[in-house]
Amino acid sequence: MVIKFLASGAFLGCLPFAPGTFGTLWGVPIFYGLSRYRPEVQAGALVLFILAAVFLSGRAARAWGQKDPSRVVVDETVGYLASTCWLPFTGFTVVGAFFIFRIMDIFKPFPIRKIDRELPGGWGIVLDDVLAGIYTNVLVRLIMFLSG
Repeated sequence: MVIKFLASGAFLGCLPFAPGTFGTLWGVPIFYGLSRYRPEVQAGALVLFILAAVFLSGRAARAWGQKDPSRVVVDETVGYLASTCWLPFTGFTVVGAFFIFRIMDIFKPFPIRKIDRELPGGWGIVLDDVLAGIYTNVLVRLIMFLSG
């Protein structure tokens, strides 16, 4: 029960609509908290969150009897944290990273879909979102650079 609770973002992932969006929202207060720390602390925390998400996702997927249940949203939370790692906490980074990450997560540009399909268990569930987060992080930085 604890695994399902954590993997589903306090059961928000069990809502009948937009579970990934709600999972991504969990990342916003965590981003706020992490943004106050040095880059190496942010990176270390992100690695720990990724490893915890892999464990939780894999266990929850087995418990629910599915390869990648939509109820598991901890992967979206971690993907959003990858989207915002080392960025300042501003209105643009919060909202811009949120929407770009959701687009990346939904459309899964190469090789995100391949990772999602081919890696086993929690690794496939989480690492596709981490890569979507990395793509998002680069795009947000590019937009920030080009705008000024």
